[in-house]
Amino acid sequence: EVQLVESGGGLVQAGGSLRLSCAVSGFTFDDYAIGWFRQAPGKEREGVSCISRENGNTYYADSVKGRFTISSDNAENTVYLQMNSLKPEDPAVYYCAYAWGFRESLWTEVYEYEYWGQGTQVTVSS
Repeated sequence: EVQLVESGGGLVQAGGSLRLSCAVSGFTFDDYAIGWFRQAPGKEREGVSCISRENGNTYYADSVKGRFTISSDNAENTVYLQMNSLKPEDPAVYYCAYAWGFRESLWTEVYEYEYWGQGTQVTVSS
């Protein structure tokens, strides 16, 4: 079974940076994608970014373009989300998720992902 473990969340001042990590294990095929989602209290879970393991394509929500960067270390089976210039609207629990047989046009859809990590809290102080 696929397992995902996030780390790297914490408290940072507005304008600061954090790097989240998602360690992936238990997968059999390389045709998958890892997405980062976030969920703030009282809000729906939203797609932040995604990377395809198969072709390296990356995707970003408009709200984070130019500030967040997703990358992967395939040798370590780890996906990173570098978050710069954090804003007061960025705090949430951040989740990474695994999608097998990934459909690029659906990267923001929660139902596209079969496995999820436990989440890591990101807090931004003003």
